[in-house]
Amino acid sequence: MRVKLPATKPEEIREQGIFPNGFLPLPHPNHAEGGMVFPKFHIDEVKKQEGRGLTRFDLDFDLPDHFLPEFPAPIFLTTRPDLGDVSKGKLVTVMNYYELFNGILNPKQLEGLRLLLTPFPQQQFNQTEDRRTEEPSRGVVCFECHANGHTNASTHLVGDIRPQEFRHRIDTPSLRGVNIQRLFGSQRALKSVEDFTEFEQRAAYFDGDPVIAQKKGVNVLDRGSQVHAMAELQELLDFPPAPKLDVFGKLDAAKATESELRGQKVFFGNGQCSACHAPPYYTDNLMHNLKVERFYKPHMINGRMASADGPIKTFPLRGIKDSPTYLHDGRLLTLDDTVEFFNLILELKLGEQDKKDLVAFMRQL
Repeated sequence: MRVKLPATKPEEIREQGIFPNGFLPLPHPNHAEGGMVFPKFHIDEVKKQEGRGLTRFDLDFDLPDHFLPEFPAPIFLTTRPDLGDVSKGKLVTVMNYYELFNGILNPKQLEGLRLLLTPFPQQQFNQTEDRRTEEPSRGVVCFECHANGHTNASTHLVGDIRPQEFRHRIDTPSLRGVNIQRLFGSQRALKSVEDFTEFEQRAAYFDGDPVIAQKKGVNVLDRGSQVHAMAELQELLDFPPAPKLDVFGKLDAAKATESELRGQKVFFGNGQCSACHAPPYYTDNLMHNLKVERFYKPHMINGRMASADGPIKTFPLRGIKDSPTYLHDGRLLTLDDTVEFFNLILELKLGEQDKKDLVAFMRQL
């Protein structure tokens, strides 16, 4: 007999061991090793433009390309919304940033962009003998994961949890709309994008180990000039246009379909989505503990201990359709998967039509 999970209590799902495997915490492709891993399409384009190798000899990326974000992603600026996509369909690198952005950004912002595109040593990509590249590496750039100021779904492990099996996989979040966000870092302990920018190069690049960082060539940024310029550029990155939304961030009834309008009603009603995702940017800039561990017993999954995740950040839902995969570790491949996940763990008991309409609404954000 088929079990209808939304009608089953969390403790019963836990005891019977019937929580869907696809909703469990997702391990790193090689959880025991960790480190930055990039999709092949990004590796190939960087090799073509810069001649710089991002291939690791010990593992490959694990998610199929058709689940990943558009590449290269368009870039929208808060300062020049009239220009639309300023990337002109190109992956922005240190080789082409000047020709693309000179005359659009001021000199300070251009310098910030250059630094975000300049390779610096990282744990797996460096000059030492314990690197994970065949040849000595110049390192990685900030826009390696946040390609075009967005995301290419590159993955990593958080640097601030031990032991290794309890470290969370990171799904790279988009930098779009970072100017309206107030919490940063894997555990959201950082309160400004300047803090995060400096922390990344000093610690996160090297798994939170300052001794290893010194060995492998840590790049210590100057807070007053370099960090500030990098942060200013990041805060110009805008959400994509949402032509069906009004100035309050809700659907314009004259432009939306019936399904989208029904989905909006679910979002602000029995779907409980707006309790955390408030318009116009669809975030409350807080952290919430979903307590998903109510539904399963702790156990190992490919080197990752599936147990309590703790509080996770409420990311903005503006432009969410462009940012697969979903949840903090990328375990949910599509928006449909995401709706099913929250329907179960929040015990919402939404019907099939409600779930379809909810996805239709979120695709317009």
